[in-house]
Amino acid sequence: MGAAADRRFLSLALALGRRGLGRTWPNPSVGCVIVRDGRIVGRGWTAPGGRPHAEPQALAQAGEAARGATAYVSLEPCAHHGKTPPCTEALIAAGIARVVAPLADTDPRVAGQGFERLRWAGIEVSTGLLGEEAARDHAGFFLRNELGRPLVTLKLASSFDGRIATATGDSRWITGAEARRAVHAMRMRHDAVMVGAGTARADDPSLTVRDMGATRQPVRIVVSRRLDLPLMSRLARTAKEVPVWLCHGPDADPALHRTWADLGARLFACDVAGGHLDPRSVLGALGEAGLTRVFCEGGGALAASLLNADLVDTLIGMTAGVAIGAEGQPALGALGLARLAEAPRFDLAEARPLGGDVMHVWERSRT
Repeated sequence: MGAAADRRFLSLALALGRRGLGRTWPNPSVGCVIVRDGRIVGRGWTAPGGRPHAEPQALAQAGEAARGATAYVSLEPCAHHGKTPPCTEALIAAGIARVVAPLADTDPRVAGQGFERLRWAGIEVSTGLLGEEAARDHAGFFLRNELGRPLVTLKLASSFDGRIATATGDSRWITGAEARRAVHAMRMRHDAVMVGAGTARADDPSLTVRDMGATRQPVRIVVSRRLDLPLMSRLARTAKEVPVWLCHGPDADPALHRTWADLGARLFACDVAGGHLDPRSVLGALGEAGLTRVFCEGGGALAASLLNADLVDTLIGMTAGVAIGAEGQPALGALGLARLAEAPRFDLAEARPLGGDVMHVWERSRT
């Protein structure tokens, strides 16, 4: 098989893996394509909840045609026994002759051992192709393995002058329907949607994916030091239907803790720093609970704390062509900067119109 064919089939495996983003945590979302004599005989991607894995699904579809075939996998096949047998064993047993994967798994239970076992079994292993693309797809899984925290995408929808509401709190709707639909698609590709207590109180959000055919909703997270949240809110009323996780401080009222737990919420005690919940402690707790990708939608204080702590990996702006003025509510809380050189900076990755608005995507700066 030539280099062009390898790239084409591995690109398909990566695309299949992206189908599961937001629905496979704590496992990575992997895609697999089985090819024999230039023809696809099997394909699969990680199922919701993380099992079954991509490889056994693709092998089951291929059947006997897998013998002597090439498996294109978007991440190193697992080599450890968990709730299911290792994917390396399945590939070996099926008679796969060659495996093409972009990069190694950073999970210490795998970390190159999958490739090594395949080679021991006489299977040719090719790595490195489309490595950067795969690293982006698996960034949340890798961050949790290496730093103990999930990837954070911060989305800010604002007016042209960076306001999220008028002085009276009127904010619906600054951006249009197309931008809002795009946000729902982004929510669906993340494990969880997170907001601060002020946003939860002011907007009474549901934080669900709507009108997208979603079969699995993201976890809904509120960061609230004192748990002083409305007990008749949409989140409270639906906590037993769609997961609600609350990150709080050690000084939260025990009675409110019990009430929210009875409503169905899961609660995480986090450290306090500077009078506010420490964002590192919050993300550490979420990572320990299994999350790999978190989509933060504000408000301003939470967004500022994440930026100040250098915990934002992707910054997405939805900017409308409307001006609100200095009396409006800013998209970001105070950052306490004395010099421009201290400001968080990101590299522009994408900019495009969405209806009457502009979406701009910025990635963590490499400089």
